[in-house]
Amino acid sequence: MSKVLEAASSAGDIELEEAFTVQQVAHLTGLSEHTLRYYERVGLLPPVRRQDSSRHRRYSTGDISLIETLACLRAAGLPLEQMRRYIGLMPQGRSAAGQQRELLEGHQAVLQQRLRGMQWNLEYIQRKIAYWRAVETQDDQRAAEIARELSCHIRSHHRGE
Repeated sequence: MSKVLEAASSAGDIELEEAFTVQQVAHLTGLSEHTLRYYERVGLLPPVRRQDSSRHRRYSTGDISLIETLACLRAAGLPLEQMRRYIGLMPQGRSAAGQQRELLEGHQAVLQQRLRGMQWNLEYIQRKIAYWRAVETQDDQRAAEIARELSCHIRSHHRGE
């Protein structure tokens, strides 16, 4: 059982045997109702069971587990098509493990590249803050030193070092 469902159950918010409304699932997973409906419409979620009388969606605990997986994949920036591929491989179990691992490893490389870029940006901002702090305190020698470091930092970045 997912941690979200465990927490909601122990808080008395839900009974585990019941079916969940779209509003409850949105609250439990942090995804909007619109996103839940969209995921169903584009095939990331199988068609959700409907209540006989009202035709309102009723999500199972299995649906919620899948939705939590989708939420994590999306938060990690996995594109929709890759999410669809990943979810499509799930029913194959172990026989698809290698394909799922490769898909995630490919995205891991993308995230690592983004992280390196963000790290460079953070270092640049930190150096600029130090520069402006030196300017504020009229430490012209330190400001000039930081400006030289920044210039080297930028040139090495553009050379791909």
